Amino acid sequence: MRPGTVIDLASEAGIALPMDDPTDVYDYANLTEFLKVFWLVQSVLATPQAWARLAFESLIDGAEHGLIYRETFFTPTRHLLAGQSLADIVAAVDEGLTAAEQSGGAAARLIFDIDRELGPAVALDHVEQLGQLRRNGARGIERVIGVGMDSTEWGIDPVTYLAAYRAAGAAGFRLTAHQGENSPPHAAAAAIDVLGCERLDHGVTVIDDPNLVERLADRRVPLTVCPNANVRINPDMFATIQDHPFARMRDAGLLVTLNTDDPALIDLNLTEEHLLTATAFGYSSDELVSIVLDAVEASWLDASEKVAMNERVRTGAARAIETDADAAD
Repeated sequence: MRPGTVIDLASEAGIALPMDDPTDVYDYANLTEFLKVFWLVQSVLATPQAWARLAFESLIDGAEHGLIYRETFFTPTRHLLAGQSLADIVAAVDEGLTAAEQSGGAAARLIFDIDRELGPAVALDHVEQLGQLRRNGARGIERVIGVGMDSTEWGIDPVTYLAAYRAAGAAGFRLTAHQGENSPPHAAAAAIDVLGCERLDHGVTVIDDPNLVERLADRRVPLTVCPNANVRINPDMFATIQDHPFARMRDAGLLVTLNTDDPALIDLNLTEEHLLTATAFGYSSDELVSIVLDAVEASWLDASEKVAMNERVRTGAARAIETDADAAD
């Protein structure tokens, strides 16, 4: 969410912010501090119109930095507990994304994110609501393709969310989880082996378990890694980008993709994510293209869509590299 939008929506909702400029608090010592700000920003989403505005601006802003397709998370748990309707939220987000797509923005699909801070019973209830929306053919629900899990990882066993994941799978949703950002490798393994997750979000701690790395690499399980976001959100874990295991994960054969996590809240965009990572690890243009093609493989597009997306990436990259070469001459 753009800082200006935080201010506008807070004013509309009658919410007093503890700062004049939201960017004043976009500085974190660890994930817990980040989540406090994330929840504050979430709180201003008080109406369907607010959700639609956020969805529109987020996709437009991403497209300005070369984004062409996004599987984007939305986490409405606290809003549902406060009385908002899941059907209204899904319809509003779909409205905003559709407007962005029609304005020349990137394409987007949605992943409903469980907020594990609120517990397994709440998660199951909300996933069942999501499944009912799919069965009813609710407006915008076709855009929701998966279910994930975010918020704090400390002291929470992912297996306690098995019922919610089983319900999500039974309803036909794809499965992922934020795991292994600051939880141990065995928690990441449980998300795959017990919850049935098809990919992991972050998953950086898996590098500490060679056997798990081998298993994930053999199965081509995708990990949506966010190196620069990890540095900005978790400086207690990674003081600099050079300390991040992204390159080691890739060298080990893991299917890792490059992502911004929550760009507005950490003052990051996709251009910077690629540039900073390439600079830190000495990646060439060809290697960056390979990383983007890995993202296509990791996506939940169907086979024909992946073929078309691969061709779009290769063609665009060749054109960009040729343009750079001509400029250098």
